[in-house]
Amino acid sequence: MRHHILPATTAAAQRSMNTLLLVCALVLGACGTSTPPSSGAPPVNERLARAEAMFKERCQKAGEKIHRTVDNVEGVFLVKVRPKEFAFANQFLLNDPYGRDLGGDGYIESFLRGSFQATHRGTPAPGSPPRIGYLYVEAIDPADGKRYRYTGSMKEVDIVSSVGMGGDGRTKYRVTKFVIDKVPAPGRPPRYGVTYDDISTREEREYWIAGSSLRVIDLDTNEVIAERIGYMMDRGQGSGAGDRQPWLLAAANACPTFQRNPNLPLLVSSAAAAQLYQSLDFVEKVLNAAKEK
Repeated sequence: MRHHILPATTAAAQRSMNTLLLVCALVLGACGTSTPPSSGAPPVNERLARAEAMFKERCQKAGEKIHRTVDNVEGVFLVKVRPKEFAFANQFLLNDPYGRDLGGDGYIESFLRGSFQATHRGTPAPGSPPRIGYLYVEAIDPADGKRYRYTGSMKEVDIVSSVGMGGDGRTKYRVTKFVIDKVPAPGRPPRYGVTYDDISTREEREYWIAGSSLRVIDLDTNEVIAERIGYMMDRGQGSGAGDRQPWLLAAANACPTFQRNPNLPLLVSSAAAAQLYQSLDFVEKVLNAAKEK
């Protein structure tokens, strides 16, 4: 049974909720289009017109290319894990704003079988991505440079009541939650890898345009079997009015769009929220997950 988007209390789901709360706080600033004054900067209207022309041109080469699909895939290798934190206002940092997803362990967890179902409840909307996940995920831990295998399952664990959530910070509760297990990876890594890159140029970033590549690779042959190219642009051109965060708001101006239901209005909050789990959604179009053993 598939489930949909009412978050529960796991680490990945909490990060999703934090992002949504941040989005809601920033929506009021989304309409600012002024550009901070800088030496030699073109007028606001001229600058935005130039940015929109560049963005339109980049969108002509955006989209998904799936050269072949693979059945019965048990595990995937994450060539790169997305960072825990994201800089929403850093204009030139090549951190792939379009591909923003859950970060750190949350990114690893998002690929694991049962993770999404454990953290979301409700009936999925028609056309929702499957989000089944894989039996295991492998990745290099940058702390020691070693390869680890991650699996996940529902377990009973003790948690301490959170002061931020009205608890006393001392009382322990026994709860059932999705837990990641991490062990040294045995044998060879999985055949199929997932990686991402920021493909922005300096000129594109000057106009708050970010380019992204998400690829699925056959690691035995180094063949790219699928790739998604995406672009996004901040129409506010980096304005900080109302504490706005440019790359967060740029999700509402992206190609391919993050809007899943064309019958609904395109909202900043829904577009930014839809960035979460986007990596898994694309990979599952290419690598069909094996059934439980």
